[in-house]
Amino acid sequence: MADADRCKIDALIERYDFDAPSQDYESLNGYLLDRWTEGGDGYGTLTARFNKRLLQHVYETHGRDTLETRLNSEYETLRGDDEILRRELMDDLVADGIDADQLVEEFVSRSTMRRHLKNCLNGQKKTPSAETNWERESIEIALSRAKEKTSEALRSLHSKGEFVDVADVDVTVTVGCSECPTRIPLREALARGYVCETHHSAPDSSALTFLTTLSGLLVLSSSARMLAGSTPLLA
Repeated sequence: MADADRCKIDALIERYDFDAPSQDYESLNGYLLDRWTEGGDGYGTLTARFNKRLLQHVYETHGRDTLETRLNSEYETLRGDDEILRRELMDDLVADGIDADQLVEEFVSRSTMRRHLKNCLNGQKKTPSAETNWERESIEIALSRAKEKTSEALRSLHSKGEFVDVADVDVTVTVGCSECPTRIPLREALARGYVCETHHSAPDSSALTFLTTLSGLLVLSSSARMLAGSTPLLA
């Protein structure tokens, strides 16, 4: 196969001899495929994860610090819209002997990751059916992503000196009754099948009631608690 026809991700894996991130997988491709088809990770998440792996490899090769907070922060700078900050960072990379332009050029795009998963790896996501528990699994995935993204953002702010400590993030979603002030944790509502015993206790209407009253409050707990209202959980 001509170089021009080769998958960019496969070429990078071969060039840098990338292996799986854990012993649970035989290869990095196996990891990417499993995280997409079974783990609930989207194209954007896997793209960022792959690019950060590349960034870490380049930093290690040139003796540059590879702390996770630094990798996250500098990756966001390299992919961000602030041209001044990006140029300053790229100049710093060049001073460490890194070809910054080539590094940025080697980052893969979301569309490249999508083609790789579907075409190169023949990946196919399972289509949710009435017999599966995909709704509850989607909620758990959303909670996990909210925790992961918030943790990443706080670590980045910490590395910039804009956040005092790297907080232990806990994500809680509450749901409220549409007819009274009753509000309970989401997991309790799922276990019950309804939010408010007074207004929505009929089993036949519980699913509809749950969906129509799911205006989540995302509570991020650390030393302080931050509140974000009307969070679309099932987007």
